[in-house]
Amino acid sequence: MKTVLVLGGYGLIGSACMRALAMAGFEVIGVGRSQAATETLAPYRWIVRNITDLSIDDWIKVLSGVDIVVNASGALQSGGKDNLTAIHVAAIDTLLDAMQSSNAKLVQISAAGVTSTASTAFFRTKARGDALVRARAKDWVILRPALVLSSEAYGGTALLRAASALPGVMPHILPNAQIQTVHVDDVAAAVVSAATGKIAPGTVIDLAEPESHSFPDLCTKIRSWLGIPPARFRFRVPQFVLGASGKVADGLGHLGWRSPLRTTALTALADGVRADPGHQSIPCRSLDDTLAAIPATRQDRMFARMFLALPFAIGVLALFWLISGVIGLARAPQAVAVLGDADLGYFSKHLSVIGGSVADIALGLAILWRPWSRRAALGMVVLSLVYLGGSILHTPALWADPLGPMIKVIPGATLALIVALTLENR
Repeated sequence: MKTVLVLGGYGLIGSACMRALAMAGFEVIGVGRSQAATETLAPYRWIVRNITDLSIDDWIKVLSGVDIVVNASGALQSGGKDNLTAIHVAAIDTLLDAMQSSNAKLVQISAAGVTSTASTAFFRTKARGDALVRARAKDWVILRPALVLSSEAYGGTALLRAASALPGVMPHILPNAQIQTVHVDDVAAAVVSAATGKIAPGTVIDLAEPESHSFPDLCTKIRSWLGIPPARFRFRVPQFVLGASGKVADGLGHLGWRSPLRTTALTALADGVRADPGHQSIPCRSLDDTLAAIPATRQDRMFARMFLALPFAIGVLALFWLISGVIGLARAPQAVAVLGDADLGYFSKHLSVIGGSVADIALGLAILWRPWSRRAALGMVVLSLVYLGGSILHTPALWADPLGPMIKVIPGATLALIVALTLENR
């Protein structure tokens, strides 16, 4: 039995490759940097490492006993934990150094349309990585899929679903963009073919359906697939709005959020996602056949709607807790006076107001930092319960206040709980 090492094994493409390779009789080992994410594919053996941190000696140890390496790792744009040059170029360079003493085959999963002169760093760094593979690997195959569709959705495909699921309306964006798609199982099947030697070494193959679609037409098809009635109103989104959204999303990228609205994604879509007619290709199913193979469910519709609602929920929570904390500090005497006849000493009252305000601000900031966001949301729930419990014990009169200050804590805590339950790392 041959052993396959899948880099980025819990990603959309990587996880499909691991399943297909295991079904084809290979021993599969996944590599990924997130322990939590690897647990979603528990039956497989995992090496939890960041490939950008591995030295040549580290790679040699990892490659021990490995017959085939499938590189399904990648990132769309630098920011947060991601550095495109480190992931797409430097890590491949070090891996190839280590593979000089190995006879392992390398299957590189790239992307349709990559060139050294592309408009985005994603495509340029991918092209540099591909060039290294072609120049230095002993036994290699490069696969270049178009826009990958699956029962799961990340990044651009998640945005596609969300844009297609808006109630009653459909945004008309990127009308000139031409997109080709490919079913993730077709990509995984090509990886199995490369691993079994059915694809000749030294081959570059594009993976895409025969036809291309404009982005608005693609959204229309996805909307129909989701089972959502046709939009009653279509509106054109001005280019400057898309540009501004991209800049905001880029900024959020430095806080760890991998928004599909980042400028790289928008530019890549605007340029089109199409196979290169100069490359070899493998027949792939059409968009209609792909959608028929992954019928949408109620969960898909809920995900599409929540995908756009979640950022607004996080923004509302951040503003609510930040403003609450700032007002508490700025008007501390008035806040202390609200405690009235509470059975607390002078020092305890001031400590409660100042400490609570500082905690509010800390949680409002923490939820904006992606690695802490889920814990911050849970912290909001816990602190809300503390406020509610404290008011019952020390200021029960606040529950009868006509403005309902304590009653209003409950929906805020509920929203924070929903956000905590919704947030999940890949």
